[in-house]
Amino acid sequence: MDIGRLDLNLLVTLEALLTERNVTRAAARLHLSQPAVSAQLSRLRDAFDDPLLLPAQRGMTPTAKALALLDPLRQALDQVRNAVTSQLEFDPAQAAMTVHIACSDYMQVAVLQPLVIRLRQTAPGIRVAIRQFDPARLESQMASGEIDLGFVTPSEATPGVRIRHLFHERYVMIARKRHPRVKARITLKAFERLEHVVVSTQGGGFVTPVDHALTALKAQRQVVLSASSFLFVPDLVARSDLVALVPERLVKGRAAGLQLVEPPFQVQGFEMAMVWHERNHGHAAQRWLRQTVLAQVGATDEA
Repeated sequence: MDIGRLDLNLLVTLEALLTERNVTRAAARLHLSQPAVSAQLSRLRDAFDDPLLLPAQRGMTPTAKALALLDPLRQALDQVRNAVTSQLEFDPAQAAMTVHIACSDYMQVAVLQPLVIRLRQTAPGIRVAIRQFDPARLESQMASGEIDLGFVTPSEATPGVRIRHLFHERYVMIARKRHPRVKARITLKAFERLEHVVVSTQGGGFVTPVDHALTALKAQRQVVLSASSFLFVPDLVARSDLVALVPERLVKGRAAGLQLVEPPFQVQGFEMAMVWHERNHGHAAQRWLRQTVLAQVGATDEA
């Protein structure tokens, strides 16, 4: 192959095709027509003397040569992108882009909701796509460009991504205002007698680390409901005599109809972090977005 005669734009098309494994989706990713991408695939096959992608029942299957090309091709293109974008000044007011963020429902409320409001004021051309958070796939999704930013606990981060601590979260107890058995302060005995809602991320569990801590204190709470999402809990508590321990950022400033009470024993909190792939590290727009997130949560260091 004479690399000097190869149209380097074809390599961008090849990256999209190998990532999407579908001509239609690759065309949408590249903002090109399907016939144009099909024509470029034909040129790529001639240039590499290989089919590269073969028709399959669903989409297309890469050949062995195509798979061998993918990682070095992606790394080379990422270096070019970073070299160009790192030298460009980013103007959020004029930016037009879509950012894909993966996070839990809790982080959607605690961080993304105020972030989106802020972006509408400072960068109205930036669209945010909230993606389902899957810890097992996050690194590969970031490597392929499917996800730009993730909000995770440090234990969910993998060695293949960059990580920046965001904040420490603590738990508070919520109850409806004028709850007959909840005052500004509550004893452990009174806490035990209340009916509690817990959140089980795996679904259906009635025992959490809080219950293990209570056992060590020779105490036990009455858990009457196991929810799969924190988002369900505040409104339910505000409309009933149920109580719950929830992350403070979930309800702080949004506690209409609720009272926030310190638990009568020590409840272990957790850390939250922001992760991103090396491919986005030097990108001016992505760097600005990460700085905006840090400012939103009250952190100030470089990200």
